[in-house]
Amino acid sequence: MRVLFVHPSCLLYSELYLRLEPLGLERVAQAARAAGHQVRLLDLQVARHRDFFRALETFRPQAIGFSLNYLANVPEVLDLAQASKARLPECFVFIGGHSASFIAPELLQHAPQAVDCVVRGEGEPVIAPLLAAWPEGPLEHLPGVVTRHGMGPPPPLLERLDAYLPARDLTRRRRKYFIGQLDPCASVEFSRGCPWDCAFCSAWTFYGRAYRQLSPEAAAEDLARLREPNVFIVDDVAFVHPEHGLAIGREVEKRRIRKQYYLETRCDVLLRHREVFAYWRRLGLKYLFLGLEALDEEGLRLHRKRVTPGENFKALEVARQLGIAVAVNLIADPDWDERRFEIVREWATSVPEIVHLTVNTPYPGTETWYTEARQLTTYDYRLFDVQHAVLPTRLPLQRFYEELVKTQAVLNRKHLGFAALRRVGTTALSLLLRGQTNFLRMLWKFPRVYNAQRQYADHFRPVRYALSPPPATRPAATALYVHLPATVQRRAARQGSQG
Repeated sequence: MRVLFVHPSCLLYSELYLRLEPLGLERVAQAARAAGHQVRLLDLQVARHRDFFRALETFRPQAIGFSLNYLANVPEVLDLAQASKARLPECFVFIGGHSASFIAPELLQHAPQAVDCVVRGEGEPVIAPLLAAWPEGPLEHLPGVVTRHGMGPPPPLLERLDAYLPARDLTRRRRKYFIGQLDPCASVEFSRGCPWDCAFCSAWTFYGRAYRQLSPEAAAEDLARLREPNVFIVDDVAFVHPEHGLAIGREVEKRRIRKQYYLETRCDVLLRHREVFAYWRRLGLKYLFLGLEALDEEGLRLHRKRVTPGENFKALEVARQLGIAVAVNLIADPDWDERRFEIVREWATSVPEIVHLTVNTPYPGTETWYTEARQLTTYDYRLFDVQHAVLPTRLPLQRFYEELVKTQAVLNRKHLGFAALRRVGTTALSLLLRGQTNFLRMLWKFPRVYNAQRQYADHFRPVRYALSPPPATRPAATALYVHLPATVQRRAARQGSQG
C-alpha cells in the first residue's frame, strides 16, 4: 500500500525558538515500511500545503496518516483530511498522535465523512494491523482504534523501543530543524514516559505511568547514524535512571560520537544524579531545559511538581557549576496582575538563564482539564497553544497580553537581537558560512511572532471547530489513561478470570 504520513505546521512558539524533526512519525513510518508498505513522509513545518496537494497528485496515496500531537493543529489537520477525501475518495484517512488520543470521538464528529478512524496511543504497534485490516475491516475491533462505530480495546505499548529506529531518510529539508544555537539539530529519544504526575501534564496519563528505555546499544546506534552535529534528546525527563545515562555515554565514547546535546530534565533529577550530567557535559551536553514552572511554594504545590523552590534554585547553581547553559520555563497564570508580572521580570533579569513563559492551559488528558476546564472562556482549538489565555484573566484580556508580551520581550532582550549577536557573533557567522540561517533569523523574529494585538485579536476569529467541554462529573481515575497502567491491567485480568 502507498502510505503518506503528514506532520502539521508550526505553532506560534516554534515559529521562533525551534523546529524539531517529526521523530515519532518517523518511527511509525519505519514500522509501516517494515510491514512492506511504500511510505512517504511530509513535514509541513518545513514544507507548504501546495507540497501536500502535489503529493496527492503524484504519489496517489492509498492511505494518509496525520500526526496530531497539539490541539492547536486540529483545524489544519481536519481541513487537510477533508481536502484529501475530496480529491481521493477511496483513500484511507486516519489521525494519530498525543492530542488525538484524548479527543478521538470529537475528531470523528468534526469530519465524519473525511476521517475513517483515529488511532490512540503509540503508533508503532498499531500501524501494521491497521493497514492490513483496511478496507475489509471492521477496524473498531483493533486495539487503540476508534471509528464512528465504536472503540477497540486499549492500545498496546510497544514491547521494545529498539524495534523501529526512525526512518530519517524520509524527511527532506533536514537543515531546517534547529533549537536555538544548535542549527541544524536532529532529535533522538532514549526513553519514553514519565514517573511523575504533574497536574498540568498529560505524559503520565498517555503512557499509563509506564517508563521505558532504549538499550544503550540502540541509542548509540541511532546517534551514530546522524549527520547533524547537534542533537535534541526528546525524553520527557532525561536520565531518570542514572545507570542508563551512564551506559549510553559509554557506548557514545566507544563509538567516538562527537555531538552537541540539548535535553530536558527535572531539577530534582539533576540534583540527585549530578554525576551523570557532568559526564554528559564532557560528551557534549550544552543546554538543559528545566521546567521550574513556579518561583514560589504555592505555585509548585498547585502544579504538583513535588519539588521546593530551594531545590529549583540549587539545581540552577549546579548547572552553572557544570558549565551547562540552562533554559527554564515558568507558567504564567491567568490570575496574574501587573505586580506579579513585574516580580517575574525582576527575577528573570537577575539570573543568567534563558527564561520562557507559557500560559497555564488545561488540556484534555490532564487533571486540570477536569478541575479548571469548566471555566474556559473559549473552545477554539487554535488558542490551546500555551501562548493564549483560555481561562478568565484577572486583568482585562488585552492588558494581560500586553503584560505577557512585555515580560517576554524583557526576558528575550538578553538573548536575542544585537545583545545576542555580540555574544555569539562567531557562532552566527560560522552557521551563516555553512548556509544555516535558522538561528540568525531567530534573533530578529521576536516582534513579528509575539504581538499583544495579534494574540488578543485571535480570540475573535470565526471558529469552525470547537473543543467539547469536559463532562459535568469527573470520570473514574482510570479514564484519564490512554495506555492502561500495569496495575489496572492485572486487576482487570483477575476480575476476568474470576468472572
